[in-house]
Amino acid sequence: MSDWLYSDTVKDHFMHPRNVLEEDEASWPSDGRGIVGNIKCGDQMLILLRIKDGIITDTRWKTYGCASAIASTSILSEAIKGMSLEDAYVLKPEDIVAKLGGLPSNKIHCSVLGDKALRAAIDDYLEKNDLPSLKGKENVEVICNCLNVTDRDIEDAYKAGDRTWEDLQARTKIGTACGGCKERTLELLHQLEHLYGE
Repeated sequence: MSDWLYSDTVKDHFMHPRNVLEEDEASWPSDGRGIVGNIKCGDQMLILLRIKDGIITDTRWKTYGCASAIASTSILSEAIKGMSLEDAYVLKPEDIVAKLGGLPSNKIHCSVLGDKALRAAIDDYLEKNDLPSLKGKENVEVICNCLNVTDRDIEDAYKAGDRTWEDLQARTKIGTACGGCKERTLELLHQLEHLYGE
């Protein structure tokens, strides 16, 4: 039962979220806009950034999701102020979860929206300003050590239509050597369902 307990930090950021977009999006002019998730799955996130000289100076966000999604976006919005675009681009869900003092394992997928929305907002800013892309700079997690299949490979496969372990094996050959990566792969598939929905 203790797995369901939230840290005081999570509770604080859920009850008193920072940097929420209270007004209409048009009334808070931004330099970069990122939106990820699928409202049909119950999780969607919008992040707006103000950027000056490659530094994030301010941010606003809105999310439709659970307490974990709200808390993780709130703490992320505090953490990225004053951060360079390069440093912000490589933030991982684990970094956000650590700042929150942990999340129940069944709620970790809620924290993946924040870093993806942040990267989408940075991508938007760089593209609009004809600046070099940071795509490919984000950290990847090697899921299958035997065949060097990463979380990015699995996400690409999901976007291409793979929804099951068997689909992923057919495309990437994941788990065909030792099979020790199946549990983490299925967790990642669950996260991608929440992120992209059907």
